[in-house]
Amino acid sequence: MNPIGRIIPTVVDNYLPGKELPVRLTLISLLSGGHLLIEDIPGLGKTTLALTMAATLGLSFGRVQCTSDLLPSDITGLTVFDRQSGEFRLVRGPVFNNILLVDEINRAMPKTQSALLEAMEERRVTIDGVTYPLPEPFMVIATQNPAEQVGTYPLPESQLDRFLIRTGIGYPPPAIEKEIIRSGSNREEIRAIQPLVNADEIRADISMAAGVYLSEKLSDYLLAILEASRSHPLIQTGISTRGGICLADAARARAFLAGREYVIPEDIIELAVPATAHRLLLRSENEGVDKEEVLRSLLESIPVPLS
Repeated sequence: MNPIGRIIPTVVDNYLPGKELPVRLTLISLLSGGHLLIEDIPGLGKTTLALTMAATLGLSFGRVQCTSDLLPSDITGLTVFDRQSGEFRLVRGPVFNNILLVDEINRAMPKTQSALLEAMEERRVTIDGVTYPLPEPFMVIATQNPAEQVGTYPLPESQLDRFLIRTGIGYPPPAIEKEIIRSGSNREEIRAIQPLVNADEIRADISMAAGVYLSEKLSDYLLAILEASRSHPLIQTGISTRGGICLADAARARAFLAGREYVIPEDIIELAVPATAHRLLLRSENEGVDKEEVLRSLLESIPVPLS
């Protein structure tokens, strides 16, 4: 296992017990150059996850708490006139960090949500006509309340498609939850975390993960998943080519974390739902049907190639 892969047991054992899957998906998103959307109720550790990962990885961290009156400039920053110098200067917003936590993204108005599109897709922002690059690596970890909660604005398909992975965080097992309750908050411990890697090592790992081998046989398997989603009777819009690329990138990252130089079917199978279910658009008469369950049943109908 490579150094970044060893972060998982360290973080889970010491700071995020019972959260191995969200931790692994966070690292997969980072190594794939993608972004992570966590949809779950408040109080399950979404912010703790983002803080812990930023500290362990030695990356800068910014946070935006979304509200209905949040402005795009609250995320990107703005230029102000400096009377002393007689010039305009840039006041950088929280987007100018390696990891940006966007809390309760579906409480922000669509105009503000769309301000993240350029940053997430292009790794840059434009402020008063001037374009500024964002640091590398750059990843958005957004949290979202369940759709049934009041005061929310559903994310449009164009915004959802910018997230490599969508997942929940879930309740910890009862024995672990009991210990968490007894021990209380560990925020002070998280602030004292010493990084296990640095930004240069992460950039090198991102480059290496992109070079993990994906065989033609597994490429055909990926294509079969895409085509099956486009002809499924419950699905109006299946997985796009971009979605297929994202799934391939995520599978490569999972293989890299496991210390392999090649993708195996299990890499694709584990990530198919978190990397593509949120990209599906069901037919109107099937509203309320679980997209993840539809995709799981679809996967079961496709023969898995031998490694």
